[in-house]
Amino acid sequence: MTIVVGYISTDEGEAAFEAAIRHAKLTGDKLLVLNTTRGDRLVDARFAQEEELANVEQRLQEAGVDHEILQPMRGHDPADEIIELAARRNASLIVIGLRKRSPVGKLIMGSTAQRILLQAESPVLAVKA
Repeated sequence: MTIVVGYISTDEGEAAFEAAIRHAKLTGDKLLVLNTTRGDRLVDARFAQEEELANVEQRLQEAGVDHEILQPMRGHDPADEIIELAARRNASLIVIGLRKRSPVGKLIMGSTAQRILLQAESPVLAVKA
């Protein structure tokens, strides 16, 4: 089986990444690390650069976790990318980080985490920083 984790270089993304590593070590599942961008901006701080991905790779190797790092640039919404990857790979778990948002903020801006929680077919572990 596989575990899918949505990775961004924030406190919430790091919390999700660490939780996913712990779970993968416990279960022996392969860890799929997904970092993506909608592709509609010239600069997206959530899109990991080469140095960040090298650090992620090193941490996974040190943890002894079977893994794959994916960074598609298809212009899809991050929630769609995570949900689609989890379905394609028959994921046993999806791990995401949560950030605090007001109810009004969620209503106006939407919530990637909320969409994943509601639409994913796999179980979802949502962690806070």
